[in-house]
Amino acid sequence: MKYSACIEWLFAEESPDFANRIRLAGDAGLDAVEFWKWTEKDIPAVEKALAETKLALSSLVAEPMIPLTDPANHDAFLIGLRASAHMANRLGAKVLIAQAGDDLPGRTRAEQHQALVDCMTQAADVLAGTGVVLGLEPLNTLIDHKGYFLHSTVEGLDIIDEVNRPEIRIVYDIYHSLVMGEETAKVLDGRVDRVAHVHVADHPGRNEPGSRTLELSKSLNWLFDNGYDGFVGLEYRPTAGTKSSLETTFRALGSR
Repeated sequence: MKYSACIEWLFAEESPDFANRIRLAGDAGLDAVEFWKWTEKDIPAVEKALAETKLALSSLVAEPMIPLTDPANHDAFLIGLRASAHMANRLGAKVLIAQAGDDLPGRTRAEQHQALVDCMTQAADVLAGTGVVLGLEPLNTLIDHKGYFLHSTVEGLDIIDEVNRPEIRIVYDIYHSLVMGEETAKVLDGRVDRVAHVHVADHPGRNEPGSRTLELSKSLNWLFDNGYDGFVGLEYRPTAGTKSSLETTFRALGSR
């Protein structure tokens, strides 16, 4: 497995300097890092740290983060997507992450589903030829993202299949999926190739794998056995320091 540290949370306690977290990830022997909004970062410092450590940048967020369930937001998102794709190319990231936005009052699920299909179709045109993939991310609505529209992995995959373009995939967050009561082998059966990136965290608490109750290794092993070969994004809140949390994670998920 190739592990990617989400340095929004990992190494945050150890260093307030964002670029230095990349160096700490390199010292810890990780394969890659990832982060959320690139517009909030000191990009030259990030670029320098990536070059020094030779770590990959596995993913970053496609900005702006606005509800794509609302067609009125699509033009602004697509303009931002062009800039985000340029930044992904600059930093070597192959995956941008998009969130669907909230379930909008007064709009049917069918209308919002179609809005996402339309937006992703236009996004594919923006990304064509860039080498960058956009991953639409289902999230749990029971704990972390109440009111979010896309809480079903199956519906996310259906949107990807309706778009039917190689530039559009999903981000499969095992934590969100299992919190929603899904079974990885059922919801991804026959469609693992639509997964651009994977995230893990344990439950309850969204802490490091192996600290709580989820059978994350079962889901991960199934994914890799069925063709997934990308990064495993460690997007969790460490309970007692990042180094200790990584030791727990590797025991739970397997050594590198």
